[in-house]
Amino acid sequence: MNREAQAAVLFLIGGALLRAGFTDLYLRYVKAGLRPLLLVAGAVLIAAAIATVWYELRRARASRKIQSEREHHNRRGHAEPRVSWLLLLPLFAIILVAPPALGSYSAVRTGTALQPPWGFPVLRAGDPLQLSVADYAGRAVYDHGRSLRDRKIKITGFIALDRSGIPYLVRMTLSCCAADAQPIKIGLSGQTPPVLQPDTWVEVTGTYTSRQTKDPVNDGVIPFLNVSKARPVPAPHNPYDER
Repeated sequence: MNREAQAAVLFLIGGALLRAGFTDLYLRYVKAGLRPLLLVAGAVLIAAAIATVWYELRRARASRKIQSEREHHNRRGHAEPRVSWLLLLPLFAIILVAPPALGSYSAVRTGTALQPPWGFPVLRAGDPLQLSVADYAGRAVYDHGRSLRDRKIKITGFIALDRSGIPYLVRMTLSCCAADAQPIKIGLSGQTPPVLQPDTWVEVTGTYTSRQTKDPVNDGVIPFLNVSKARPVPAPHNPYDER
């Protein structure tokens, strides 16, 4: 691949990073805290592309004859660089098409990533209490639900169904990027809707129950929530939780 092609690739990668960083698209790839680094990386790549083109134009003006002979030799003996332009196709896909967030397909094939939390902060007063999937699951398993008893709890996540049809409320968590995303799962019991479609985002309201099960993938503990009400909701601005 010649320098002009390299510059084009750098420019397109940089443009893709800037587009992702200035929109919500970057949340499909990395955690929210990495946005500044993404923007800096995009700007650096575009600057490098512009510098490469400027250098090549300057060198061409200084030695036009030598450059012409070199290009003639490359056209005769190296046809394969044309194929290398196909490397740009995935970049156009990134720029033009936003990939979906990981959902139920990944969740049911990956074991729960629930880990003991550092502690259990005091919960605010009032009902219903809005909690994340990870917060509820951590308190239900490792605090044995002590801070959850006698509280009405509201949680948002997407639906996944295991092989036996048990509905889970799931949120994928990120350590860095989507490549390391892992699910946290809560089993749903009680007054669940008669028809639950995988990947549907729902807001459930319910109460703590001591019921638990083992994740069939990694034997991790999955707590349950006794549901009293459930309603579909739009997918959140950021579909991932961060650790």
